[in-house]
Amino acid sequence: MPGAPFAIVDVEEAQLPGIQAIFNQAVRDTFSIWSETETTLGQRRSWLEARRAGGFPVIAAVDPAHPARVLGYGSFGVFRDFPGYVKTVEHSVYVAPASQRMGVGRAILSELVDQARARNLERMVGGIDSSNDASLALHAAMGFERQGCLTGVGRKFGKSLDLVFVVKAL
Repeated sequence: MPGAPFAIVDVEEAQLPGIQAIFNQAVRDTFSIWSETETTLGQRRSWLEARRAGGFPVIAAVDPAHPARVLGYGSFGVFRDFPGYVKTVEHSVYVAPASQRMGVGRAILSELVDQARARNLERMVGGIDSSNDASLALHAAMGFERQGCLTGVGRKFGKSLDLVFVVKAL
């Protein structure tokens, strides 16, 4: 739509540096990604290729005037690699700090839910750090139910972390 603050697009090569920057900022500064190792452009490219090969979406919110400027991105993929989970996917959404609280995360998550429904999937799962109040609130507002918390299963920056699972029936 003309004049919109952002557009949701299928990720292309031009968006990978922006995705890498968002990912690496989350690694450095947050508990959103439970790793202390930043990613390379080649690793992001391999991730994109693997998602596409699996038939999974990778989308981004971009500045319509500058489509390589990524405001946020999201995807979903295999929840667990056993046939009994074929109708369930696990998703992730990441938003650049300067673009948070602008509807970017909501738009990306909404598009992922729509794409999952279009694929006749039954459940979408998210794993969220228990201290990420903004993500927990967004998911609750979008109809995800908190269905469990695994206490102390993660570590980052020398801290024990709890993982909250949220699930949406599609």
